[in-house]
Amino acid sequence: MSSAVPIVLAGARGHGRWHLDNIRRLQDKGIVRLAGICELTPLSDDELPEGLGAPEQSADFGALLDSTGARVAVICTPIPTHADLALTAARKGVHLLLEKPPAPSYAEYRRMADGIAETGVACQIGFQSLGSHAVPAIRTMMAEGAIGEITGIGGAGAWARPESYYRRAPWAGRRRLNGVDVVDGALTNPLAHAVATALALNGTVRADDVTGVETELLRANDIESDDTSCVRVGTAQDRPVVVAATLCAEDPDEPYVVVHGDRGRITFWYKQDRVLLQRADRGPEESEYGRTDLLENLVEHLIDGTDLLVTPQVTGAFMKVVEAIRLAPDPARLPAGAWQLLPDEQRRVVPGIDGLVAAAADTLALYSELGAPWADPARTKEVSTDDSP
Repeated sequence: MSSAVPIVLAGARGHGRWHLDNIRRLQDKGIVRLAGICELTPLSDDELPEGLGAPEQSADFGALLDSTGARVAVICTPIPTHADLALTAARKGVHLLLEKPPAPSYAEYRRMADGIAETGVACQIGFQSLGSHAVPAIRTMMAEGAIGEITGIGGAGAWARPESYYRRAPWAGRRRLNGVDVVDGALTNPLAHAVATALALNGTVRADDVTGVETELLRANDIESDDTSCVRVGTAQDRPVVVAATLCAEDPDEPYVVVHGDRGRITFWYKQDRVLLQRADRGPEESEYGRTDLLENLVEHLIDGTDLLVTPQVTGAFMKVVEAIRLAPDPARLPAGAWQLLPDEQRRVVPGIDGLVAAAADTLALYSELGAPWADPARTKEVSTDDSP
């Protein structure tokens, strides 16, 4: 185990539990060693998966990095803390896996990315879907003309979250908290992978690849941020990327991205690494792919120079979308008749939203253009990114 890379995990509850399990998996392979956990309240023995030993615990992230000799930090903390924690680690020469979204604003993202670049440490952003081997496979299909000329990319996410989801943390469902940007909306956090994956397949990865963003942000829940939203991204590739999402689905389903061509389409269920190729005059072809874990990829990068899969630079376009959502008018409250509460599940549902989400991805249209009675086209906000910092 002496060659195992020592790791500190910041944020071990909530989604952080997934990281604990993943670190345990890699520790069993002898690749890493959990050296420390940074939490405001230490984890109890019951909260720590078996086999992880007794990692040092502290609420002081910088001190913990020093005392453990950590070589890698995994940061899975509230969105507004990402930039400062990442820079703390980077300035100590500690490499990073930073959860998505990397920051709540484009300015914070630039401060973080530029600061990390100055230190020379490696940083991976936690868009796990971009570790799927389906991504390069689909890019190859597109480049080889499997579905003809590409006309656009759609993304659809119809998920469900109970009202308690927004009470799990002070920042949940907030656009701002104590004067600080949070931007915890459907497209920027839970379904951020749909946006990032659609952009990546389009080749729209850097900030200057985005030429404009139209947003329609709405909410059924009693929150500040959006739970039902769509965006249309103008791109330097001259192809639109439209992603529609809701956390108020009637029948929640697997999110997906669809590449439209003039002679077919490719659908990618990114959580399942499953791809469906449909072409004119041919039967459908379905494939499943493997996936490279992003923490494992980061460690391999440190050991033998393997290329990183998701550097901060290739999340610039995604951050332009986050910025457009941040600058858009506050999400409109859906009228009372447009949603209903499912008492058994204590969650709010927007009737008809599942079909609208799918139609937006299919037609590259916004909710207002699809005739949603509650989507006001006058509220559609387009943010030009040409003069952004």
